Amino acid sequence: MNLFNVYPLFDITPVKGNDVHVYDEKGAEYLDLYGGHAVISVGHSHPIYVKNLSDQLSKLGFYSNSIQNPLQQRLANALGALSGCEDYQLFLCNSGAEANENALKLASFHTGKSKVIAFKNGFHGRTSAAVAATDNPNIVAPINAQQAVDLLPLGDLEALEKSLQHKDVCAIIVECIQGIGGLDESTTTFYQGVAKLSKKYGALFIVDEVQSGFGRTGDFFAFQKHDIQPDIISMAKGMGNGFPVGGILIHPDIEASFGLLGTTFGGNHLACAASLSVLEVLKQDELLKNVKDISDYFFSKAQTLPEIKNVKGRGLMLGLEFDFPVADLRKKLIYEHRIFTGSAKNPKLLRILPPLTIQKKHIDHFFNALKKALP
Repeated sequence: MNLFNVYPLFDITPVKGNDVHVYDEKGAEYLDLYGGHAVISVGHSHPIYVKNLSDQLSKLGFYSNSIQNPLQQRLANALGALSGCEDYQLFLCNSGAEANENALKLASFHTGKSKVIAFKNGFHGRTSAAVAATDNPNIVAPINAQQAVDLLPLGDLEALEKSLQHKDVCAIIVECIQGIGGLDESTTTFYQGVAKLSKKYGALFIVDEVQSGFGRTGDFFAFQKHDIQPDIISMAKGMGNGFPVGGILIHPDIEASFGLLGTTFGGNHLACAASLSVLEVLKQDELLKNVKDISDYFFSKAQTLPEIKNVKGRGLMLGLEFDFPVADLRKKLIYEHRIFTGSAKNPKLLRILPPLTIQKKHIDHFFNALKKALP
């Protein structure tokens, strides 16, 4: 039986990881500047992470949400304290797509409306409503396209209010920093305007922090830079450092009635142990500070290469923009210099999404290799 083709594959098979490095079956070491789509937050095989998951698995790996699971409340308390969202409710699921799907579903339940506003170049997942709100017609099937979604230019408050005037909008969903769309971020004026307009027209304001959350930008959530309070916050990726876990944080003003949302695997014992470990390491190792320090260093190093036309993003959610497509450059970096990097919707953008534990010596190594790999 053949596997379904999901992504184009590099001819490399990682079998082991340690902090910011992975190793193939021959023992070759690769610097991971992509973190498996921004998933690896506290590094590969962090000892605290490994111990906590191993200890939990030796006790109980899984039981359904029909029984008490104290780890879920521990996670809610720790997440609230570290993120500043103590008064929100937490619903746990398994992925970013599920998080956004449940966020949109809850918004529709709460408002009784059915229309969604999203933004061009946004990506919210591949499930039904999430993919309908994603700006990529190649992955939106006809059954998904039947859902009522307006895709607007990021940063255009006038277009947003015009769309809201149709009065059937249940939710506005936005990435504060677009991930695969190209690391674009609008202004504080725009995000605050979205918050105000959502209240004016009775729609819920959903911020998608699936890729940008859990410290990747130097703040716990990217939206915190803009002094806004979303109605729902979706998250996943770095939340579990590789273990599948996602969730939404729900503003206390929103009624999340019993039975509206449900999940079999969401918030299971191992998922909670994984996410609790991430929060523990983020705090203990002061990784938010490290993200800001390394980000500043990265920007200073990027200024030394004239071939780099622009540096996009924030924290360790970064993109290097060139005036040529970067597909061949990525291949050189991985095959000749053993460095993983990422692509984006913009073919001229090289995405950098390393573990938050990365150090200056690794940045130096990358830029030395980049100089050699550039055409």
